[in-house]
Amino acid sequence: MATATATPSVLDQKLSRRPGKIGMIIFGVVLAVGVGYAGHSLLHDLSFVHNESILPFVLLGVALLVALGFEFVNGFHDTANAVATVIYTHSLEPHIAVVWSGFWNFLGVLASSGLVAFAIVSLLPVELILQVGSKAGFAMVFALLVAAIIWNLGTWWFGLPASSSHTLIGSVIGVGIANQLMNGRSGTSGVDWGQAANIGKALLLSPVVGFGCAALLLLLAKALIKDPKLYTAPEGTAPPPFYIRCLLVLTCTGVSFFHGSNDGQKGMGLIMLILIGTVPTAYALNHAITYQDSQDFVAVSQQAAGVLTNYVSPNAVVGDAHEDVTDYIRTKDFTPNTMLALRTLVSDIGNETALYKEMKNIPNDQVRNFRNDMYLCSEAIRLMQKNHNPTFSASDTAILANYKKHIDHSTRFIPLWVKVAVAMALGLGTMVGWKRIVITVGEKIGKSHLTYAQGAVAEITAMATIGAADGFGLPVSTTHVLSSGIAGTMAANHSGIQWSTVRNLALAWVLTLPVAMMLSGSLFWLFRKTF
Repeated sequence: MATATATPSVLDQKLSRRPGKIGMIIFGVVLAVGVGYAGHSLLHDLSFVHNESILPFVLLGVALLVALGFEFVNGFHDTANAVATVIYTHSLEPHIAVVWSGFWNFLGVLASSGLVAFAIVSLLPVELILQVGSKAGFAMVFALLVAAIIWNLGTWWFGLPASSSHTLIGSVIGVGIANQLMNGRSGTSGVDWGQAANIGKALLLSPVVGFGCAALLLLLAKALIKDPKLYTAPEGTAPPPFYIRCLLVLTCTGVSFFHGSNDGQKGMGLIMLILIGTVPTAYALNHAITYQDSQDFVAVSQQAAGVLTNYVSPNAVVGDAHEDVTDYIRTKDFTPNTMLALRTLVSDIGNETALYKEMKNIPNDQVRNFRNDMYLCSEAIRLMQKNHNPTFSASDTAILANYKKHIDHSTRFIPLWVKVAVAMALGLGTMVGWKRIVITVGEKIGKSHLTYAQGAVAEITAMATIGAADGFGLPVSTTHVLSSGIAGTMAANHSGIQWSTVRNLALAWVLTLPVAMMLSGSLFWLFRKTF
């Protein structure tokens, strides 16, 4: 910090203070209960799986450890951002702030919708998603997770608040491009560039939104709230006035909750791919689907098939429905055969469900293919409605949307134990590695100490931005939003910005995507060739 007060040395002492024994015991008990619950639930699900080979279970264990390792490292970066302001305004003691933030991250993960998780999964090449249990599927999962962990650890080591969202999405795109090049396919079959563009816009715009909104909000607060205490830096280590302290703790709580609900999902979708690939009989279809749900699905399948019949071209030729729909999703090229193939899949899925009465009665050797066909139907309907090719009437659109909702309920689900495991990994990562990022956010962005108002408006901006993105199913970077929000308040307050730090942050922001793409693409090629 540029200010020559005693506060930084006192802060150093606070940041270096070890957590109390009681706090560590409580955290240890919570961690043990969470890990125990997740482990027991997983073993219970696997008890119904009969497999002569132990290899799938070994792969499952390794893949889960790597996926949870990504969330653990994610805790180093993003959760630490949420506690920086309450620590540097002395609103909460560091270790109390970390535990408090971890608790609300946990609740945010549990309350998450899953929209972000499956938005990221949909970026992956369709052939790898459908064959996630193959060698290529495992190479994909390991490559993108290991690449994301390597980059996150590297930026954490230098104290740079890089974006875990940015890193993971770059890794996903890298695997898609590598898969495309290795298979000699032309065009854009390796990556869903339309979906990538939507996610990219959210990631690119979020720092701009954070900077601008935080700056405007600070200026608005100065115009409407005249309490001078709100715009002064903390003196010594005394906590702020009560109402200011409540405001800062509240904003920290909100950022932590919405961080959990958004960032916690990034590993969930990949964990579900791992589970589906290794033990499809347990996780390919949602076991919570009831008999009544299954019968409703049969009815809406008949409705959807009837709607699609109206759009089948007379020039369509009967072929392999599965392959035709897969090619459409891969290439986005709508042909006369596409609609006929989709209608055939919809009819077949509905007829098989009617035959077996309930989805849980589908034979084990058919579960993976059944789930893959449902996934293809959902993605094909999404692309047709997005591209308006063909243009459905309003009533037909409603019927297809209802059908897609039923399919997604059967295939796009996240068990509670997965959410608990991810929350535990995030919390443990925060407890271990929070200090480096907190120091960067609290000391190295502005030239003067954070005022109470600056901390509050930066976190209000981050909370609102992340919450809105979560509602739209778009991943955003907590790191970028909060860091740029603090920079925005420094600019609006004429406090000065440490441009060396901003340059480093911008460099990490610019390099994250290409480096993650190269890392994951290279690792995917290596794993495919080696294993």
